[in-house]
Amino acid sequence: MKGALCWAVAGLQPLLSAALTIAEINGNKFISSYNGQTVSDVTGLVTAKSSAGFYIRSTTPDDDEATSESIYVYSSTISKTVNVGDIITLGSAKVSEYRSSNTYMYLTELTNPTGITVVSSNNAVTPLVIGKDTLAPPTEQYTSLDGGDIYSVPNAQQNISAVNPVLQPAQYGLDFWESLTGELVTVKAPTALKIPSYYRDTWVIGDWNVTGKNDAGSLTMSAKGKPFLSFPHPASTTPKTVCLTPFKTDSNPEAIIIGSPLDSTKNPTTTKLGDLLEDITGVVTNTYGFYAILPLTAVQIKTVSPLTPPPTTLVSSGECEGLTVGSYNVKNLGPTSAHMPKVASQIVTYLKSPDLVFIQEVQDDTGPTDDGVVSANQTLTNLVSAIQSAGGPTYDFVTIEPVNDEDGGQPGGNIRVAYLYNPSTLSLKNPNPGSSTDANEVIVDAKTGAPSLKYNPGRIEPTNAVWDYTRKPLVAEWIAKDSKKSFFTVNVHFSSRSGSTSLHGDVRPPINGVVEKRTQQAEITASFISKILKADPSASVIAAGDFNEFAFVKPLTTFASVSGLMELDEALNTPVENRYT
Repeated sequence: MKGALCWAVAGLQPLLSAALTIAEINGNKFISSYNGQTVSDVTGLVTAKSSAGFYIRSTTPDDDEATSESIYVYSSTISKTVNVGDIITLGSAKVSEYRSSNTYMYLTELTNPTGITVVSSNNAVTPLVIGKDTLAPPTEQYTSLDGGDIYSVPNAQQNISAVNPVLQPAQYGLDFWESLTGELVTVKAPTALKIPSYYRDTWVIGDWNVTGKNDAGSLTMSAKGKPFLSFPHPASTTPKTVCLTPFKTDSNPEAIIIGSPLDSTKNPTTTKLGDLLEDITGVVTNTYGFYAILPLTAVQIKTVSPLTPPPTTLVSSGECEGLTVGSYNVKNLGPTSAHMPKVASQIVTYLKSPDLVFIQEVQDDTGPTDDGVVSANQTLTNLVSAIQSAGGPTYDFVTIEPVNDEDGGQPGGNIRVAYLYNPSTLSLKNPNPGSSTDANEVIVDAKTGAPSLKYNPGRIEPTNAVWDYTRKPLVAEWIAKDSKKSFFTVNVHFSSRSGSTSLHGDVRPPINGVVEKRTQQAEITASFISKILKADPSASVIAAGDFNEFAFVKPLTTFASVSGLMELDEALNTPVENRYT
């Protein structure tokens, strides 16, 4: 397919016989074998320009899908002297590998170009259509160095730049995009996968084959063939191990970022999931840790998606058998947060005012002001009032104040987890709240064997170092108004994934930030739950909140196996591609 685009420049052939082609400079690996060397008489067609350089495509392409026929020439000075459509020869240039962070991939480029000659001008410039003039992007794996699972542990076992494997663009996503770096390409019929970033970058897929497409029109990462522990019945404490095929993840490498336009126009900020875009033409590069296409001009929205997230169909009956439960990370919610009315409206409109709501990231009564205040009573009171104004019930709330500046999050905010509950349908059973540092325990009645909590609500091992600068789980026991048997809840907000490296980065498998700590947090929390189920295998326990992890990654597989709980999507047999939040 690569040989389909070439030019009749017969008169140049004698001059090129001793020169390196662009494909030879790039080579069939991530790092050029000519890195650091000066090359001469490099000839190419100018396909695009940026503020700091320009892109050239070989006039003598080879037939190797693993070698890019294009390269970036870094020189803002010389860029001003050439035009798109010029065929030029560089007298000399240095082959360089550039990256702005040691965890990013290198970009092969030509620097310090001299002795430029414009051979001809006004030549046709035809972009390669991805999936038609090129291979189609692979749909599951990023690189052979991930061993089939980008979230396998331990992380950071190898660096692509050190191993420098031969590219396999038909099999691995990073290899595919690397084989096209510097190339002018067109994405046909692109679909937006999410809202733009702060810099207006947008993830898209084109008209090529994809896997993991969900009902919302985006892509869902998933596990394939992973051994997992399932519990046939909630009362069972004997897991059944099911092993399908050797484990790998469907990592969605077929998605690509559309970055900042080369002509300095601005991509739209209104793009959202499912929007159909006009065809996008631009150059493939690696920037800020990701492979991306830099469009020639701003992205244009063709058709706005009519899809909006549907509200839940689960509505409380007001009785024990019809109680509803929801969870919401309210994102640094303080007493005067501008987004509070939206949060309240979504709890009423989309969650349909659950009887019990697990809340995460509730800030103290002075928000991010670091003044020693830890109480969140005003924040939660304002949220309850906002929900009532939006048409919801008048909730009660319960939480435990953290020790000042010890639970992480925005400095001074003292975020914590909390519960909102509808007092007309349920209440805490024998309320006896613990303090910030009191460690909750499972108490087993000597006569009945029934489990209960030492503190209701109470925190799980709050002084354990594993929770340093992290939210502590809040355990509670509840009783519905018409019920004789209680149920237990565990509200979690595990450590964030700070320190993670890019899925497109040099480090393989990528660093899943703080994964060891989250795994320990999962073990401690799950162990507490297992004590409840050991005392009463038929006990009802709900663990929810912000785990900061995928269900198929070690912290949560550990949590499931140790606790004896079943992941909700597994229990409901939700199609794998629709397991997202």
